[in-house]
Amino acid sequence: MTITTCVFDAYGTLFDVSAAARTAAQEDQFPKLAERWAEVANHWRLKQLQYTWLRAVAGAHSDFWEVTQNGLDWALEASGLDGDPALRQRLLDLYWELQAYPEVPAMLRALKEAGLQTAILSNGSPAMLDGAVQSAGIGDVLDDVLSVESVGIFKPAASVYKLVEDRFNCSKSEVLFVSSNGWDAGCATGYGFHTAWVNRAAEPVDRLPWTPAHILTDLTPIPDLVHEQ
Repeated sequence: MTITTCVFDAYGTLFDVSAAARTAAQEDQFPKLAERWAEVANHWRLKQLQYTWLRAVAGAHSDFWEVTQNGLDWALEASGLDGDPALRQRLLDLYWELQAYPEVPAMLRALKEAGLQTAILSNGSPAMLDGAVQSAGIGDVLDDVLSVESVGIFKPAASVYKLVEDRFNCSKSEVLFVSSNGWDAGCATGYGFHTAWVNRAAEPVDRLPWTPAHILTDLTPIPDLVHEQ
């Protein structure tokens, strides 16, 4: 069946999650961060994801903003940068203004011009996602922004992926799901979506029962990939 709907994870896929730490590191008031921003960014992202998985398994859901703050606090302490309220606040403020990767606007525009439905499906809370979409200026090339908050559990729960079918009244076989997280793309494959993993860091494939159907280095090929399905 032809792909009718392209759905994207948000953080790390459309939006550069390292941008907050990288931007703050360039500001004069945070000289210690300049040397350790990459470490902070990596720790922050990893803990953010780990806390979503642990909360899902434990049945202890909270919104993604709380998880994001928890992950940052761990990252700052692990990097020896805790105890600086101004740095913490600056990093959190910047997370609401994440930059989109350079190829994102043109890629989404090409999909819309080809008549496809486009959406975000993310662990992010609605307010966080709205801030990122508006900051990146891509709201006009998205048909919807779907948040896990409507089902109260984080990815890769099946109820999250089902949000796409319910919203767009489409079958699984009509959906191309794109994520920068190998585990997310793999689990979406298991759910029944066509999938693409944007593997910007050239990481190994996750050892899961399912693997992404396509592995890309950035999002540029997505419009052509859709037409090949």
